[in-house]
Amino acid sequence: MPNFLIDGRRGGARTVVLAHGAGAPMDSPFMRMIAEGIADAGIRAVRFEFPYMAQRREELGRRGPDPERVLIQSWRDTIEELGGGRGLVIGGKSLGGRIASMVADEAEASGLICLGYPFHPPGNPNRTRTAHLENLATPTLILQGTRDSFGRPEEVAHYKLSRMIRIEWIPDGDHSFRPRASSGRTEEQNLRTAIEGIVRFVASLK
Repeated sequence: MPNFLIDGRRGGARTVVLAHGAGAPMDSPFMRMIAEGIADAGIRAVRFEFPYMAQRREELGRRGPDPERVLIQSWRDTIEELGGGRGLVIGGKSLGGRIASMVADEAEASGLICLGYPFHPPGNPNRTRTAHLENLATPTLILQGTRDSFGRPEEVAHYKLSRMIRIEWIPDGDHSFRPRASSGRTEEQNLRTAIEGIVRFVASLK
């Protein structure tokens, strides 16, 4: 059974479930700030970890991500444990959001949120991870930094994506929304922009 970190009150109209990225756990500063930010807006936020990340805590090693089938099943188990996809908005950072996008339709999730979608590996723009996004039926918000090496605006503009996908660009943000000092923006401002985007998106769902 998945272990959860929960922010916000139970019984709200929506629960947002977030999985971490490939390299950092569910209690990383990025994940914590996003979860606490949306909880402060009245939305219940639930975080969980994939098996490999949970094992890292026990073994204190740098174990790599599980095979895709294991990650997918972990999302399915989490959704079932939380009562099913209806009423849940699922997603996460990078890897966590990508795997959520692969189960969102089958789970009948209310919505999908991707915090820095890995459209392609850095330096390899021809190896796209977008085929399943072409016919995605779940209302989706992708929050992407304009400097994200996993997919910049000029690259994403050429992808064939479902009309259910909305992309909001985080100014001068990298894959974790961090801006350059020369931009005049701060990491806190960009994270606040992301949180506000999530809150608007969740409020827009039927």
